[in-house]
Amino acid sequence: MQQRNQCLDALRGFAILAMVLSSSIAFGILPAWMYHAQVPPPYHVYKPELPGITWVDLVFPFFLFSMGAAIPLALSKKVKEQAGFWSVAYIAGRRFLLLVFFALFTFHMRAWVQAEKPTAINYWLSVCSFVLLFFQFFESKGKFKLAFQIARGVAFALAAVLLYVLPFKDGKGFSLMKEDIIIIVLGNMAFFGTLIWWFTKNNQWIRIGILGFVMAVFLGSKTAGSWNEAVFNFTPAPWMYKFYYLKYLFIVLPGTLAGDSLLESAKGTPNPGPQDKVWIRVIAALSILLIVINVCLLFSRQLVLNLAASAALLAAIYYYVQKLAVSEYKLLHRFFTAGCFMLLLGLAFDAFEGGVKKDPSTYSYYLITSGLAFFALLGFYGMQNERFTGSIINFFSLNGRNPMVAYVTGNLLLIPVLHLTGLFSYYTAIGTGPWTGALEGILFTGVVSLITIFFTKRHWFWKT
Repeated sequence: MQQRNQCLDALRGFAILAMVLSSSIAFGILPAWMYHAQVPPPYHVYKPELPGITWVDLVFPFFLFSMGAAIPLALSKKVKEQAGFWSVAYIAGRRFLLLVFFALFTFHMRAWVQAEKPTAINYWLSVCSFVLLFFQFFESKGKFKLAFQIARGVAFALAAVLLYVLPFKDGKGFSLMKEDIIIIVLGNMAFFGTLIWWFTKNNQWIRIGILGFVMAVFLGSKTAGSWNEAVFNFTPAPWMYKFYYLKYLFIVLPGTLAGDSLLESAKGTPNPGPQDKVWIRVIAALSILLIVINVCLLFSRQLVLNLAASAALLAAIYYYVQKLAVSEYKLLHRFFTAGCFMLLLGLAFDAFEGGVKKDPSTYSYYLITSGLAFFALLGFYGMQNERFTGSIINFFSLNGRNPMVAYVTGNLLLIPVLHLTGLFSYYTAIGTGPWTGALEGILFTGVVSLITIFFTKRHWFWKT
């Protein structure tokens, strides 16, 4: 059985809810830091020359990082069983193909993709697709296991029929090039991240060293006629794989290092004394502050001030981490070391490629966000056992255990229901100003979260 870690689930839950929130807040009327840095308000025109990141730009890398961290935990049973490569390759390939299907089906079944001007039938089809997804990705282990296996086959068959017969809004029918690119990237990262981790599970240095070769292909691909260019451009199926997607290994592979540490720490959990608890709280607070400071100052491009503030906060965190016994708190020591290295290296890379950017993504972006993800785990570690903050971590964790549900609930269930009940116009009327525009997204995200938690508490997990 896959081992679970509440901090990791919470990081994933935070990322998925922040993803929902960032796509549901009112556009055009909120401050620029409420949107992706490269698509500022009021017109949200893509400006690749704009450097900087906002909290929205942390969402995807945090999710990728949590995916990477989950790989060692998910495959720990295979390691104990001394499973062979082909067993792991089957798991990785199956997950990849299911995520590709998920990306294609969920995108095509959105009402506004089905038709230019969706009708009630389109919204009902979206709701039906949500139901089909339930049977496709929920695995029953009880007495109804056989019935659900049959239902799964029927659900996939019905999905194929829908994709085949629906004309969609351009009238040309189903297209492999119409897909959810976020899920396609996640599928690639799940596949390559899993295989790379399996081959390097006993040598983390080789795992990180692979990133040097990935970087070499990217940099060399700009030279016409080079083998780097040939490797970069080669793809047997451009709708499901491009070498370009492998750039996110710079986030996923550091995530697997976190997963290795979490797996090792699961063998023995320390029982902190009163003084240790105080230091852990301070480490958590400083770690969260470090994330906030970097987002704010990198967005405002106060680079020298950010470097100085980051160095001061890292020194303070190091001071308190050193007070914790390495033998008992090796996990926190490793998170700090890895996070500190990645963050400082990322800040050093900021001057390269025109500054840190999500789009087009830069090396500084991968490194900085990976480093901040380590500190997010440090922060969540210190928050999880406190009365108030522990409730927040538990809330995020409940969402993070069922990310596939959270990801599609808004588009395939909530929005269609709002339209079918006539409540959509009332909902959109909320966001007339900055505060109410944010409230619009918070309400939407809150309902998505409640539905996800409803599924989680009933153990209706969607898995690939």
